[in-house]
Amino acid sequence: MSELLERAREAFARQAMMQTFGAELLEAAAGRVVLAAPVGEHLRQQGDLAHAALTYGLGDSAGGYAAWTTLPEGSDVVTVEMKINLLAPAAGERLIATGRVLRAGPRIVTVMAEVDAEAGGRRTPVAVLLGTVMPVTP
Repeated sequence: MSELLERAREAFARQAMMQTFGAELLEAAAGRVVLAAPVGEHLRQQGDLAHAALTYGLGDSAGGYAAWTTLPEGSDVVTVEMKINLLAPAAGERLIATGRVLRAGPRIVTVMAEVDAEAGGRRTPVAVLLGTVMPVTP
């Protein structure tokens, strides 16, 4: 396992909301992170689809962690703004969010995340997020 992936998993384990979602960090490389979360009963809306809050939260964290991978060790990030376009109903067993850095500036990092619903091994794009995150020192 790479040192970056190990550090990312350690940081991700401290995310209480991601624990609530049952999310896991699947991949981490410089400027790119992949997260996944099961669409549990407690994360569904009345139509038996994944709630948009799960879609947004997973996408926001994927983008934030992608930005985090580009920063010096000991840094952290907070979201400044994040826009979501919901593309399709999130029907499936789990959601997979891929976050990537579009531009890493000294004060603002622009990120994008794509969220897919996975059902029976097939993926359907359900959301695209675009936003900015700011490096912070804890």
